[in-house]
Order: sequence, then structure tokens, then C-alpha cells
Amino acid sequence: MSDYLFPARLARRDFVALGAAAAAAAACPSLRAAEEQKQPPVQIGSGKWTFTWDPNWGQLPAGMHYGFGCGIVVDSQDRVYVTSRSDSPCVAVFDRDGHLVETWSKDFGDKVGYSVPQVVATAHGIYWSKEGNDEFLYFTENVAKNSQPRIGARVYKTDLKGKVLYTIGNVEKESSDSQKFDWTSPTDVAVGPTGDVYVVDGYGSQRVSRFDRNFKHLRTIGGPGKEHGRFKTCHGIWISTLGSEPEVYIADRTNGRYEVYSLELDYKRTVSGPFVRNPCCFYQHAGHLYIPDLGSLVTIIDADDQPVATLGDGRGKGVDKNAPDRFAAPHALTVDSRGNLFVLEWVPTGRVRKFAPTPQA
Repeated sequence: MSDYLFPARLARRDFVALGAAAAAAAACPSLRAAEEQKQPPVQIGSGKWTFTWDPNWGQLPAGMHYGFGCGIVVDSQDRVYVTSRSDSPCVAVFDRDGHLVETWSKDFGDKVGYSVPQVVATAHGIYWSKEGNDEFLYFTENVAKNSQPRIGARVYKTDLKGKVLYTIGNVEKESSDSQKFDWTSPTDVAVGPTGDVYVVDGYGSQRVSRFDRNFKHLRTIGGPGKEHGRFKTCHGIWISTLGSEPEVYIADRTNGRYEVYSLELDYKRTVSGPFVRNPCCFYQHAGHLYIPDLGSLVTIIDADDQPVATLGDGRGKGVDKNAPDRFAAPHALTVDSRGNLFVLEWVPTGRVRKFAPTPQA
């Protein structure tokens, strides 16, 4: 059976560096107020879809750092899980108020059978799923380049404490909690209303596979190409429940479109337009789909596939993509129960940011 990935809880001293600046600011409220008055809040969007940046959220203690931003999810308690290609931490967990409560690094690698550098080399997606009364995380691994023996190319399901429940893909041998499957470099997972599991092999074979809740293989479609039913970087997948029946949305990134399928993976339609550049994945919240787009923006669409907002567009000559109200390369996002938007970018520092909803008249 698979082992636990015991999270490494930080000791109090680990937070001293992080808390020092906040404590100093609290000791000088007049100075803090003066500084805040000098600089207006940074906002993205407009009207109903206005969000305000919280510059203090997601800070790591001294000595820790983010790498290229991989995935970000929230659980039912609004805890935020951030994965990046970093060796310290591999995974960071924050509470709903933005306090860092857990980091997973060496123990995480040990229990999945990898060194920390190997975890960094293969890290990619994380997906949160509520199944009955229980909550789970699904991790997708890319294949590590030039690795001998081959590592990565796995999908594994854990509980919120990191206990590995099932692994599928590049496993050494099959067992009651693992099975072989020929992925080349999977990128994302989605779970349907009946418990079926969908996986996109977005950095490799360009195939989309469906399994039942017990990981019995049901169907695979796709392959490289531009015609419907084929893909060029099928990077993300989501089961949308916005319409009259659930549908499978696939972010066909390099083809610059969303492909929509039935739960049985039969093609239904394509969504494209100037608001679709290089979509990475999806997240559903309050009747809309939020899409991080590697083309330097975040898009929000409604149940009719129409854009209601494009946020933080960082494309164009003369635009500073490092500006706090611009995106460079959104790779993943999530939205908590209060409507807070968290965006993680595929840049060397991860650049994870929280934007609070602040609708304007």
C-alpha cells in the first residue's frame, strides 16, 4: 500500500522573518496609514468584475521561495494549496486568512519515491475534488527530461493530509492501489458528477482519457492535430455544470480554443475568439468559468460561453508585465467561497496573487 506524505509543519521560528515586517507595521499605525494613503489600491477588471490586489497574501518565510507556478486549489475550508517547481516548499498550504500553516517538501518526495529535485522536475497540476463527504487532491506529473530510469508521467490521488490512495501511469508494478497507463506527460485532471475521472495528456500524446471512479479505463480520444477531436497542447480539463447537463471543457492551448464534449467524450462544439489566446485550464464559480490564459490575461465566461470580463491583460508593446495590475503568464487559478481570486503564473517566481472582489457601480 502507498504511504503517507507527512506534511512538514513549520516551527514558530520559521515564521519570525515573515512576521517581522507585519509587526513593525502594526507598531507604527500612523506610518502604515500614511503609506497606504500615498498608494491607491491596485485593481484589475471593471464594474461588477473589479478585483483588488492584496499585496500581503501568499508571502513565504525567509529562505523559502516559489518556482514556476504549477497549480493552485482551495478546499472546503478555503485553505489554499500552492504547487510550484520549488524545492522549498514543493507545496505551500495557507489558511483562509493567508497564514502559512503547512509546507510539503522532502517528506513529500520521500513518500512518492522521488528526491526533491525529481519532484521539482516533474511537478505540474493539482486538482481538488469533493466526493461524497470526503475531499481529495489529484496530482499530475510531467515526465522529467532525459531521466534514466524514466520518472514522472503519473497521476495520483491523495487525501488532504497527503495519504496516497491510488496511482496511475508510470508505475513500477501494478497492485491494488496502482496501475500502469501509457501517458507521456499528463497535465490536468477533472472528476465528473458520477465520480468518473478525466485526464489530459497535454504535454505528450494529446489524448484525453476517461476512467470510472475505480479507475477502470472507459475511453480515450484525441491525438495531435487541429481538427475537432484532436489537440495541440490539451493542457486543462474541467467538468462544467453551468448548462442543462454537465459538459467536458478542454483547454486546447496551442490551438487557441476551448473544445467542449459530452461526459462520454463525444464532441459538441468549439469556443474561440479574441478572448481566447492560450488557455491553460478552468475553474467554476458562481455561474461562470474562470480561465487562466498563458497569453497574459484571465478570462471569465458565462454559461453561454460569452466573455463577461478579461482581467489584467499584459499583452502589447510597452506594457510592463511585471506591473501588479498585469499578468505575464497565468498558468492556474482558483476562487474561494468568498469570491477571492487566486492566480499563479508560469514565471520563475510563481507570482501567486490574491485579488479580492470589489465590484464597482
